[in-house]
Amino acid sequence: MNQFEVTTLNEFILDNQSKFPKAEGDLSHLLHHVGTAAKIINREVNKAGLVDILGEMGSTNVQGEDQKKLDVYANDHFISALHSCGEVCAIASEENETFIFFDDERSRLGKYVFLMDPLDGSSNIDVNVSIGTIFSIYKRKTKVGEKATMEDFLQPGDEQVAAGYVLYGSSTMLVYTTGQGISGFTLDPSIGEFCLSHQVIKSPEDGYIYSINEGNYLKFPAGVKQYMKYCQEKDPASNRPYSSRYIGSLVSDIHRNLLKGGIFMYPVTESAPKGKLRLLYECNPIAFIVEQAGGRATDGHQRIMALKPTSLHQRVPFYAGSKNMVTKVEEFIKVFGG
Repeated sequence: MNQFEVTTLNEFILDNQSKFPKAEGDLSHLLHHVGTAAKIINREVNKAGLVDILGEMGSTNVQGEDQKKLDVYANDHFISALHSCGEVCAIASEENETFIFFDDERSRLGKYVFLMDPLDGSSNIDVNVSIGTIFSIYKRKTKVGEKATMEDFLQPGDEQVAAGYVLYGSSTMLVYTTGQGISGFTLDPSIGEFCLSHQVIKSPEDGYIYSINEGNYLKFPAGVKQYMKYCQEKDPASNRPYSSRYIGSLVSDIHRNLLKGGIFMYPVTESAPKGKLRLLYECNPIAFIVEQAGGRATDGHQRIMALKPTSLHQRVPFYAGSKNMVTKVEEFIKVFGG
């Protein structure tokens, strides 16, 4: 690509549509609306400190977590934008107890369901730390024209046709895949467009960063504790000790490790015996992206995307990142437990 050429997100989607076996014109249209919604959320995130959009709503979501005003704004806006595009028959969100189906005739003809964490890491907004949106797209299982059901959402991650995330940071990036590798786009505020900045993202097979909330160390299973000791041991031959980097925003931690090489870990703990992250809204889409970059994503025992979901808000332990690092923590878990 000529250094003076600019490829926008929409141009890239259309130019590459024929390369993706599962991508059709309607999926391209849907991805365009995701990009548009992300630009609007970005605008609100960037001015959040100037308007009455920070702070609590005075309510909690289905997880029992306090809902931030910007959480609710992002959730409502994505639902509205995706309803208006006409390609989605139903949406499931981390913020809602059950899925939302669109009962108008146009939406019933939609071929896709959309799952999302509308604002991951939102507790970091008021201290100006990067946050993100995570999304996942599946083809519906029910017959086109009928009302969507739970069957459409409880699909293994291997059935995803697209997934991505938006990182609202010092610059705003949208990273997505349709199963043929991943590309990244950076928002150019001067023209209001996402422009291709990372044509092909590949994760190093090895890395030097491990990301985990070390404040929970005493609650971690033995296998994870042993792996952390391994990360901290000095061994010049394998570039250890590794660096500990943990932001507390899944999108931010994954994005850094994806580019630089590293592992993100959120194991089971005594207070979260099934894990904390949500399979459908966080783990499956991130796993799809990580695998497409050449990395690995598991629950410590098996591939995340091979798991059959049992509920909308199912939680699982999560290990994702550079292939060799994830394989190594699995070895420790197998020997010591986890």
